[in-house]
Amino acid sequence: MHRRLALASAAALCGTLALTACGSSGTDSDAAKPAAGPVKLTFWSWTPNMDKVAALWNASHPDIQVSVQKQASGDDLVTKTITAAKAGNAPDLVQAEFQALPTLVSNDVLADISKQAGDAKGKFAEGVWQQVTLGSDAVYAIPEDTAPLAFYYRQDLFQQYGLKVPTTWAEFADAARQLKQKDASKALTTFSANDSGLFAGLAQQAGAKWWTTSGETWKVAVDDAATKKVADFWGGLVKEGAIDNQPMYTPAWSKALNDGTQIAWVSAVWAPGVFTSSAPDTKGKWAIAPLPQWNAGESVTGSWGGSTTGVTTGAAKAGHTDAAAQFATWLNTDPAAVAALVKEAGIYPAATAAQTGGALATAPDFFSNQADFYTTAAEIAKNTAPAAWGPNVNVAYSTFKDAFGKAAQDKSDFSAALTAMQQATVADLKKNGFKTEG
Repeated sequence: MHRRLALASAAALCGTLALTACGSSGTDSDAAKPAAGPVKLTFWSWTPNMDKVAALWNASHPDIQVSVQKQASGDDLVTKTITAAKAGNAPDLVQAEFQALPTLVSNDVLADISKQAGDAKGKFAEGVWQQVTLGSDAVYAIPEDTAPLAFYYRQDLFQQYGLKVPTTWAEFADAARQLKQKDASKALTTFSANDSGLFAGLAQQAGAKWWTTSGETWKVAVDDAATKKVADFWGGLVKEGAIDNQPMYTPAWSKALNDGTQIAWVSAVWAPGVFTSSAPDTKGKWAIAPLPQWNAGESVTGSWGGSTTGVTTGAAKAGHTDAAAQFATWLNTDPAAVAALVKEAGIYPAATAAQTGGALATAPDFFSNQADFYTTAAEIAKNTAPAAWGPNVNVAYSTFKDAFGKAAQDKSDFSAALTAMQQATVADLKKNGFKTEG
């Protein structure tokens, strides 16, 4: 999305986008000359112990001092940042999830730091970097952490039931059916609609591009062929009873993981933390494997989460673009900084060089049985497919939870739920003054 589209869209992005304030906070051309003396920057972030990481920077950069202010994550931070930008008191740096970038750019909150990013592009997987450019020549943030999808399975139970670790989705479906035939009380996994990010990542792996722009027109393709394939696949398994249809993160779901009723889970690299709290009795019994593929021999994955560090237009107006971009780049590419992020915050770094060795040389404690956990994760992450986000991700996600949640519980056709998601997303863009196609 080009800057001219961002500015043209700014006044329209209110209403059902759940943003409390809109409007332009200025452009890079408004930048003032840097003030004399040390530059003092504020950084809004939800990452635990980010202040400890920033302290490393502050100790070696007396001329640029960064103060971290802990914030809530998700839509709350997006809304708060846009409101602050309109009032002229936005932070200089802000942590933003990948899917939030179009909304922040549309509201002229994030500065284009393509001139300051230097060789940062080469330090990230291509699909990850594309998400911070929004398909343009601009760079609106530096990737911070990522969450490639993988397949997690109970090694002992796969062996007990004679199941093959699936390398394709066809093999995944076969494994689900075989397990049900051998023990009807078990389920390979569940389809859950209470976290939209997993479905988005699976669609991403299949090649979906839900939002794209041409000039000032948005094209919404939530119901494209790739996503339909994913929806039909999972809907078919739910309808025939080959997998469960219960939501994740409930006490019942945790019990199923812990007692072996559910023996596999498609999740992201952060899954060890969930297993530790939800299935403590199964420590040392799970393994990570690449995500099953649509075509044998491929090695593509999607993402379920991840965030970036962006420089605001407020920093640009204050003449602090260079200083803020320097910190953002250091935070996410410098070996010492990234190692500190891994140690202090427990993130999985977006920088490819940091995904093995160093702080990630040892497998998570829960996966002490798999010494090559992070080596496997790094190989998986190399082929992360690019995602295409738009300015009303929250509307698409909310509709997914409602429509797919009902379809999963009713074991009805998922195609109708996908159509509802497409229609709601397009209608919301039109309602808020965007030119749309699709």
